[in-house]
This record gives sequence, structure tokens and C-alpha cells, in this order.
Amino acid sequence: MADRGFDLEDRLRTLEENDLKRALSPGDRVAERGYFAEPSGADLPVLDSAEALVFASNNYLGLTDDQRVQDAARQAAATVGTGAGASRLVTGDTLVHQDLERVLAETKGTERALAFSSGYAANVGTIAALEPDVVFSDELNHASIIDGCRLAASETVVYDHCDAASLRAALEERADRAGGGTADESWLIVTDSVFSMDGTVAPLEDICDAAEEFGAWVMVDEAHATGLYANGGGIVQAEGLEDRVQIQMGTLSKALASQGGYVAGSSELIECLLNDARSFVFSTGLAPPAAAAASEALHVARHGDVRERLWENVAHLRDGLESMGLEVWGDSQILPVVIGDRRDAMALAEGIRERDVVAPAIRPPTVPEGTSRIRVVPMATHGQGDIVACLEAFRAAGEEVGLL
Repeated sequence: MADRGFDLEDRLRTLEENDLKRALSPGDRVAERGYFAEPSGADLPVLDSAEALVFASNNYLGLTDDQRVQDAARQAAATVGTGAGASRLVTGDTLVHQDLERVLAETKGTERALAFSSGYAANVGTIAALEPDVVFSDELNHASIIDGCRLAASETVVYDHCDAASLRAALEERADRAGGGTADESWLIVTDSVFSMDGTVAPLEDICDAAEEFGAWVMVDEAHATGLYANGGGIVQAEGLEDRVQIQMGTLSKALASQGGYVAGSSELIECLLNDARSFVFSTGLAPPAAAAASEALHVARHGDVRERLWENVAHLRDGLESMGLEVWGDSQILPVVIGDRRDAMALAEGIRERDVVAPAIRPPTVPEGTSRIRVVPMATHGQGDIVACLEAFRAAGEEVGLL
């Protein structure tokens, strides 16, 4: 009988041969520092003896370790329950979910918001529910956006990264097709606002200008911006574009120190997603402790000083890295130190790790060949001594491997 299964050993061997095989390395906590285990496969992990500084997390404001956020999660678990128990359209909707969505809508300047079980579910569910005829997508958009376009069976037109001129040219070409016979099509422009691997920021105002000229809608993924900019919002809020962006999406799992995703927009948009987004309708609701933690984290981001402390750390770290002659990309809290060769990047990351700083190498296929990098991200909770220790680790490791 023919074997119609899968050769998993060959797949794993190929990953190893190409230096692409990855493994889990659990830590004892999610914070600016912690103890980490060596990859252990199916064995029980054994934590290393040395505490390491973490400069690789999306926990930008350091709020996973904040007592107020933890207390909110505990209170929700004790009062409402540890899980939603069902889809929110059945019995899984609670006042904790409603409160979170109210605060999100207020922060994002929209009529309503809707919380999903993950950011991935929010992107895939929203795009698939809208079923746009054509999606114009930045070439570096997140995988969940790409998968949403596939699920919606939309024709996808990719434009150059953060290039409004390239987008406009793509819109013009589509409008001219078949002598203007595209008037009945629905068009959606989708972009991240802050790109997670490059740290770049999309030119949202120029994108909105192009969209309005051609009658397209704009959807912005604020996963790596929510909580960090004006009044705890994202780039949309920083640039005052709430009335020009029809769909604002984001996550609760990064700066908001929890789990889940959200979409914010008009009441009509949210009502449609409530009924048509399969990733919402057919998923158990966000766990109440996660919703409560995110709501409290958003309150802290809006009314505390954590955002200011983050940006001070970002400026100090960028200045220090560039003063060594390292090439640092990006315009956000994400600081990609571009090395180029993948083996050089991996050697530098290993040297940094030996000095108790966690900042892994990012290499192809995650990023293009020749642009391997160390993705460095400070947190608001890093002290000045932590920033100095990170810079010293870069300098020592860089000299050791011959990059400085």
C-alpha cells in the first residue's frame, strides 16, 4: 500500500541544514529580566543560573509585571470566571468584555470596538468578513493580513513597502483597467502602522489621501503601536486620522500586556463583524481575566508615565548603538541592528546572550537575504543601568566576532 502520509523527518532535516530549525526556550517570567532554559524538546526545562536582561519582547511598557494589571486579572477571574465558556454570541459575553471595548473605542476615537481571541483572528476574520474584491497590501504586511486576503479570495495587489507613490500607481492602474470597468469593485488598502521587523512607520496620511482619491477604504493594523502614542492610541491617533481610517485593528498582547485582538470602527462595521467574522462567531470569547488586564493596562498607558519612559529608553539605546557605528533601522520603539550576513548576526546574538542579554538574530526567510539583524527592543521598565548593560554587551560581543 502506498504511504500517503508526511515525511516529517525530512522536513526537520531540511530545516537543520538551512539553519532554520527553531526550538522553545522557556523563561520563568515575562518582564524586563528573567531566567531562561536551554531548548529541551520534550524534557522538563532546567532554568539557567544567570538572570538575563530581555531586549526582545513586545511587552513594550513592561506591564505584564505591573501590580495593577495583575490585580485586575485576578479580580476578573474571581468575580467573572477564568474563561468565557462559550462564543460571546452564546453565553460568553460579559461586562468585562463590554468595558474593554468601551475604553478601546474611546481611545481609538471610534463609535465601537470588538475584542477577538487573538490579533491573528481579528485580521483574518475582518478581511474575510468584508470580502473585498481587491486588497492593496504593503509588501511587508503581517502574515495574518496575507492569510485574511487568501481566505477572502480577494485579488491582492502588493505595493512597495511604505511607498505611497507605489500604492497610488497601483490604484491608478486598477482604475484604468478595462476602460474604467472596475467601478463596482470594493477596494481595501491594508497596512501595518509600525512594522515589527523593520521598525518602520507607514505614511498613513499619504495613504489616506490616495484612498480618498480612488474611493477605497483603509484598514490599519496597529498591533505594534497601540498604547504607545497619543493618549494611549497608535499612529492613527498620533496623526489625527481617526475620521479617515475606516478600520483600526490592534492587539492586546503587546503593550497592553494581555492576550487577544480588537477591531475599532463604526457601529455598522462592528455589527457586521459580530455576525459575519467567523473567527469571532465560532471562537470562545476572550478570557475575562485577559480582557480585564488589557483594560487596566490601557488605563495605565493613557494616564501614567510609562510611555514617556519607553521613549526615553528608545532614544538612549538608539544613540548608543549608532555611536558604535552599527546600522540601526526604523522610526519606532523597534530598533533593528542590521548585520547583513546571517552567520554574523547569529554569532553576534550568541555573544550578546553569553553576556546575559537576550536579543535574538532575525534571519531569512523572516527577513530578506542579506539583511539579517538583531531586533532590539527596550521596555519602559528598563532602568538606565539596563540600557548601559545592553550597550556594553553589544560592544564586547561585536569586537569579539569582528563586527566592531
